[in-house]
Amino acid sequence: MSVIKILLAEDEPALGQIIKESLETRDFEVNWLQDGEAALKAFKNNQPDILVLDVMMPKKDGFTLAKDIRTLDDTIPIIFLTAKSQTKDVVEGFSIGGNDYLKKPFSMEELIVRIHNLLKRVALQKTADILKVGNYTFNFPKQELRYQDDKPQMLTHREAHLLFNLIKNKNQLLDRSVILNKLWGTDDFFSARSMDVFISKLRKKLSQDSNIQIINVRGFGYKLIV
Repeated sequence: MSVIKILLAEDEPALGQIIKESLETRDFEVNWLQDGEAALKAFKNNQPDILVLDVMMPKKDGFTLAKDIRTLDDTIPIIFLTAKSQTKDVVEGFSIGGNDYLKKPFSMEELIVRIHNLLKRVALQKTADILKVGNYTFNFPKQELRYQDDKPQMLTHREAHLLFNLIKNKNQLLDRSVILNKLWGTDDFFSARSMDVFISKLRKKLSQDSNIQIINVRGFGYKLIV
């Protein structure tokens, strides 16, 4: 099995060193940078398998860095490290293409589990079939949603995985807690609010077919009705 390459962007020297050494003891290859501009250059020069980005960094913050990287690569997994816990900050991170986030302080075990889970999801996406839902065609590997012969809509990584799970459980209840833990890594309040935002976005993107509905089963989860 090939070594997993991680690009770590963290400007706190002590924390960065701890993360780097901890990951290297688990046989990851870690390229650690201490500002966003250096991290972007490193990304272009040495394609990693996954990114772990601090949000607050000098020269280029983690959100801006992620936006720049998403113009170059729309599939590489991104985990944000943040001291921020406001819902709007969490939602912003996911909206610009982040796949997961960890609030400081966090355990190294949790970071490692989330890295492995994200890489498994990316592997699944690459091998998944093209799916039909009503009059839409959903190309999961390319994260494209097309209504009949219209121009395809591009989905974010998080939108694509949420829609994939809804379609796979079509006309059945998708348990709220299960999907939050699967895609967000936690079922806390901030993740739940973030998922509600993504559900609203998917409803709008599926609105051209009146036979498709995403129903909120209050307290339990969601149903994609076709």
